[in-house]
Amino acid sequence: MSSRQGPPITPAGYAALKARYDHLLGTERPEIVEIVSWAAGNGDRSENGDYLYGRKRMREIDRELAHLARRMKAVRVVDPAQQRDASRVFFGARVELADEDDERKVVTVVGDDEQDAGTGRIGWSSPLARALRGASVGDLRTVRLPTGEKEWEVISIDYG
Repeated sequence: MSSRQGPPITPAGYAALKARYDHLLGTERPEIVEIVSWAAGNGDRSENGDYLYGRKRMREIDRELAHLARRMKAVRVVDPAQQRDASRVFFGARVELADEDDERKVVTVVGDDEQDAGTGRIGWSSPLARALRGASVGDLRTVRLPTGEKEWEVISIDYG
């Protein structure tokens, strides 16, 4: 684990950021540069759709590259498999929860850059993840949601 402070991210999440950065820089941007160069040689740039679109797309790519570079520099890679206390909920935990009606749900606490509610991946700074931090099996945690409060019981914790 890195001792550097910053928002946590899993090794897989960091690899995905890096892969996107490398693809933009090594593949997409050079293709757009080539199109813009070709289009620029075709005369009047003010009415050249390839040139205008290419310049716009290049600005979008450059913005995304800058954003990705800032994120990769700011985040702290944390490997959930290295968690020393697997009996409590920390970053990287896969947690099974049950609500008052015994409705079950499984969530994995990941970096905010990796969150995807549809697949049960909740961001480290989300209300549910904040409420679960440090919880053990059997603990009850109340989460304040826009629709009101909801109580969850921790059924199991796994760092596999």
